[in-house]
Amino acid sequence: MINGILPATVASGEAFRDLPYVVLFPDEEAVTQGAVEARRAEFRTVRHCARKALGELGIPPVPILPGRRRDPQWPEGIVGSMTHCEGYRAAAVARARDVLALGIDAEPHEGLPDGMLPAVARPDEIARLTRLHASRPEVHWDRLTFSAKESVYKAWFPLARRWLGFHDATLTLHPDRQTFDVELHQTHLHGTGRPLTSMSGRWAVEDDLITTSVVIEAASAAA
Repeated sequence: MINGILPATVASGEAFRDLPYVVLFPDEEAVTQGAVEARRAEFRTVRHCARKALGELGIPPVPILPGRRRDPQWPEGIVGSMTHCEGYRAAAVARARDVLALGIDAEPHEGLPDGMLPAVARPDEIARLTRLHASRPEVHWDRLTFSAKESVYKAWFPLARRWLGFHDATLTLHPDRQTFDVELHQTHLHGTGRPLTSMSGRWAVEDDLITTSVVIEAASAAA
């Protein structure tokens, strides 16, 4: 699923169930000590997906440890992202020379819990989502917005190294193209010396799952 919304420069791996045979590196095993078995299985499987994706880039298996903010620590010269939700695990990676940053997310294709949308979307976004729901009710646009903003954050954080709240980004969904544009209300001078004020992404709904991605190509960031 996730491969369908990623460019050719990005490799990915996915699983639709936890894989019991995955063996972790000792440092990874230590991270999971004390966690419940469901969490350990999720951790193992998403790292299997990550190592599969890294293998497509010719990179041998390595430990992928969480950082201080729980963000995965990739090998030097690699950018990447992981996601997991019920019934789905995935990872995506690319070489830093091709991609400046990327984020992926997966969510169940169902509505957000009652009362949650105002915490996720700004008033202007809620107005657009209301119109979208009226015209295209087959998609849970509120959950899609949540997922897209999760992908935005995962692409943002490695560049900015600081928090980006849901209301710090305004999302415009394009239903016919299955894409979205993002206006950032925080900016950050990344390695190119240019302010990061916007992003764009892609989304898909398939088999009761929503997947979203944001990929910041190195070439476009330097333009």
